[in-house]
Amino acid sequence: MECTVSWTGALGTRSGMGFVAETGSGHTLVMDGAPDPVKPENGGMNLAPRPMETLLAGAGGCTAYDVVLILKRGRHDVRGCSVKLDAERADVDPKVFTKINMHFTVTGKGVPATAVERAIAMSHDKYCSASVMLAKTAEITTSFEVLEA
Repeated sequence: MECTVSWTGALGTRSGMGFVAETGSGHTLVMDGAPDPVKPENGGMNLAPRPMETLLAGAGGCTAYDVVLILKRGRHDVRGCSVKLDAERADVDPKVFTKINMHFTVTGKGVPATAVERAIAMSHDKYCSASVMLAKTAEITTSFEVLEA
């Protein structure tokens, strides 16, 4: 796996904190920093997600992927899956994630809550590399709801 991240500045200038990531699979991802009210030239322009937001989104995508796949392999009629992540970060550098709650909403026909609970546990205990890595610094909790389609 590879990725190249390049500083773009702001709108093609060499000020600001915009970045473009080019992934080994041929996709691009844009990131930006928060504006800095004290030294605007050192801040971003709020044109894209922050790198840490992107990391959090990656963990959500990784675990949601697992949950859907596990439920489908169990022959459950899953029709939707979303996960809302709420995270807290340390106050001092490096401002790592210290707490993350992942709330899953699974929609389907007759999907048992026990199957969803098992799929989430399997993702976090075995399959989702992103949440396993983040668990080294953050307490990760999960919750879920199952909605009938």
